[in-house]
Amino acid sequence: MTNQHSEVLAVNQAFYRAFEKKDIEAMATVWSQGTGSICIHPGWNVLRSWKEIRSSWVNIFKNTTYIEINTEIIATEVRDQIAYVVLTENVLQIINGRRLEAQSVATNTFELLGGQWYIVHHHASAGWQK
Repeated sequence: MTNQHSEVLAVNQAFYRAFEKKDIEAMATVWSQGTGSICIHPGWNVLRSWKEIRSSWVNIFKNTTYIEINTEIIATEVRDQIAYVVLTENVLQIINGRRLEAQSVATNTFELLGGQWYIVHHHASAGWQK
């Protein structure tokens, strides 16, 4: 595994830790702040720009009492300035006192900007729920 692969996987992991901790500041450190960033949550419309994406995370964090995410990486590719990680998200959430388990397939795309990898695209599609 190359150093760039390790760096991309570290940012990917930091994204999921920020998600679990419901930490908007930590989330902001892994996302590109540009207007070209895109996020698609399961069942949501396309969100464009960090401003819209940030707002979505704030709402998710506000409405989720507890979240735990375990990931299983399917594929990783790093090429020059762009990288992607395709994975399965195994999600346990508690929302309004209700326990929800779900599995999503997600793609996280990263861009190398100023020597640092940032998420520029997150797309998760719903799988199954218990």
